[in-house]
Amino acid sequence: MKKQNQFPKGWNEARVQAVLEHYEAQTEAEAVAEDEAAFRRRDQAVMVVPKRLVPTITKLITRQENDGSRTAQRSGGQKSR
Repeated sequence: MKKQNQFPKGWNEARVQAVLEHYEAQTEAEAVAEDEAAFRRRDQAVMVVPKRLVPTITKLITRQENDGSRTAQRSGGQKSR
């Protein structure tokens, strides 16, 4: 029996394919420029953490995003990004 692929909310096979094609078609210079732009963003942080903590951090981020969505829904406003 073949296992069914499960995608995160808002994702499907077409979206995954589009992302794969984007990164597979990138030149090394384009990839470096994209990475450098991400490091310059003022609304995000880049951190080095032990790999063993990544699942815990991911859960915390998801919980925080979900809590923010619920708060915005209750107040009638939209969550800002």
